[in-house]
Amino acid sequence: MADYDYDLFVIGAGSGGVRAARLVAMTGARVGVAEEYRAGGTCVVRGCVPKKFMVYASEFSHDFEVARGFGWEIGETRFDWPTFLARKDEEIARLSGIYASNLTKAGADLIHGTATFVDPHTLEIAHEGKTRTVTAAKILIATGGRPSLPDNVPGIEHVITSEEAFHLPKLPKSLVVVGGGYIAVEFACIFHGLGVDVTLVYRGANLLRGFDEDVRDHLAAELKTSGLRVLLACQHESIEKRPDGILVSHFSEGRSVESEAVMFATGRVPHVKTLSLDKAGVALNEKGAVAVDTYSRTNVPHIWAVGDVTDRLALTPVAIREGQAFAETEFYGRPSFFDHADVPTAVFSQPPIGVVGLTETEARHKLGAIDIYLTRFRLMKTTFRSGHERMLMKLVVEQATGKVVGCHIVGPDAPEMIQLAGIAVKAGLTKAQWDATCALHPSAAEELVTLREKYVPLGMAAAE
Repeated sequence: MADYDYDLFVIGAGSGGVRAARLVAMTGARVGVAEEYRAGGTCVVRGCVPKKFMVYASEFSHDFEVARGFGWEIGETRFDWPTFLARKDEEIARLSGIYASNLTKAGADLIHGTATFVDPHTLEIAHEGKTRTVTAAKILIATGGRPSLPDNVPGIEHVITSEEAFHLPKLPKSLVVVGGGYIAVEFACIFHGLGVDVTLVYRGANLLRGFDEDVRDHLAAELKTSGLRVLLACQHESIEKRPDGILVSHFSEGRSVESEAVMFATGRVPHVKTLSLDKAGVALNEKGAVAVDTYSRTNVPHIWAVGDVTDRLALTPVAIREGQAFAETEFYGRPSFFDHADVPTAVFSQPPIGVVGLTETEARHKLGAIDIYLTRFRLMKTTFRSGHERMLMKLVVEQATGKVVGCHIVGPDAPEMIQLAGIAVKAGLTKAQWDATCALHPSAAEELVTLREKYVPLGMAAAE
């Protein structure tokens, strides 16, 4: 490896790239990392972390109402967007600095700039009009993903994406959010909680495609209860910007909605456009992502890729584990790969969602005979103040083995619960073992170990 500048060069200082670079650098290998924006990547800088801060901020409007129901006298409340932005930016800068510092402490070189392949072992890094060329024996691509916009909607140049939503100069009074995935749903709930008049628009029949049907239906009902306006089976034809700055969204059904801003959250794509992968001979798959095998190796033996750029499972902890597996395999002599099955995940909607394992539909297709245990109930906090919010918990069980193969929760603290439930699902514990665990009372989570009656939907019962 002495013929190269680096033993390993990582393109992208996000969660996956940083984990791999740090672990490899600690072996004494020469490691370089190129980052075109800020260390920390999508999650820290323009994704999970700032979004969670926004979720926290938006939940207070509901918390104030709950407090009044419990006897608290709440005076006039007002949310100050500039104050929030400033404090959010301070925290993001601090976290990004930690990522950069940790790389340096581990012995890696952090180079600011956009890396482009010159040949399979050579990269050119451009930054502020200057370029630098480096060579590496091994290269890891960890450039993540970026928001995508449709190119067939007139007026699309007037919209924002999730990335711009973190830096709006002022909080809009009205907003149209386009999309039905977790990003669209989360931001619609965030801005609704901050007092913005939000309309969530999705071309499909229901939100959160790919999630369990009961979860999707329950969330739709809860959003309606909260007053969030949702338009389904609705698609943009054009976006008109009036002289007063108001955007008019024209939909295919003849409906129009006026708003101060329009945010598209209709998907993300692997960030490969600046890499010149053709010069390295790296192949893409049918989705435009870097094609990799189980060990994250591309078709070029000395080039790997991890995280969202591979379009396997776009979650920060997954990218971290993929980066760690790469380092363990290639520099520690311990071949390993990340198992993408039964990964717990959350949607920080309001109410939030936590899921792990198979949906009911997936389980029926994959396993055949299954049992369903489902409950919907009002929480103590809700019943005390005469609220109408309801919680959903659902277990999917394989009949042949009794294993719990799926757990789905919608309601307060669902993400916290699903992390622990994920241990049980990943371990293959049976429903009997769940039931043998004593309930913790009073708590919502106790329902997970007290579900005794099998659930049969009315339509299915009639069919049987």
